[in-house]
Amino acid sequence: MSAKVKLCGMTRPEDILVARKLNPDYVGFVFWPKSKRFLTREQGKELREMLPSDIPAVGVFVDEDPEVILSLMGAGVIQVVQLHGHETEETLNWLRVRTDVPLWKAFKVRSPEDVAAANESSADLVLLDNGYGTGKPFDWSLMEGIRRPFLLAGGLTPENAEEAIERFHPYGLDVSSGIETDGLKDPKKMTEFVRRVRRFIIQEETT
Repeated sequence: MSAKVKLCGMTRPEDILVARKLNPDYVGFVFWPKSKRFLTREQGKELREMLPSDIPAVGVFVDEDPEVILSLMGAGVIQVVQLHGHETEETLNWLRVRTDVPLWKAFKVRSPEDVAAANESSADLVLLDNGYGTGKPFDWSLMEGIRRPFLLAGGLTPENAEEAIERFHPYGLDVSSGIETDGLKDPKKMTEFVRRVRRFIIQEETT
C-alpha cells in the first residue's frame, strides 16, 4: 500500500523550506484570487525556484482562463494542473492538446452522483473534496462508489490521515488547512502529517 502526499496552499518561503525537508510527492500553489492562499504569478515563480526539481508544483485553479494556465505551465511555474471549479471536458481537451502535463479535476462531493461524475471524467486524476478549502470532510461513506484512483481532500489532519488511507486506499492525500495554525502553515503539523502517513505505509508493507 502507498499513498502520495500533497501539501497544498504554500504561500511563504518558510513553507517551502519545511517542505524541502519533508520531501512530499507534490506541493500545491493556489492561483484563485478569492483564496486566502492566493499566489500571484511572481510569487509562484519565486516559490517554485526554491523547490527541488523532483517535487512537482501543482497549480490550483478555479474557472481560470485556460490561456493563463498554459502560460504558467510554459514558464515552468507548475508541473501539474488541478482544476477546482466548473471546468468542462472541453476545458480538459483544450489543455490536453496543448500540453502533456498531468491534468487533475476536483469534484465537490455531496451525493453519489458527484462520485459518478468523477468516475466518468477524462482527467488524469480526480480529487474528491468537500468544497473550496473549507477544511471540513465530506461524508466519506460516499467514496464507496469511486472506481478509479483519486486524491482525497477536505478535513484531513495528522489525526485522521491513517484512517483515510486504511479505509479508502486513495492514490494520495491532499492537505492544506489541516496543517495550519491561525491560517498559516505550521511546521510541526506539516511534519506530523507526513510522518504519520509514511509510518502507516511502512507498517502496512511490513505486516
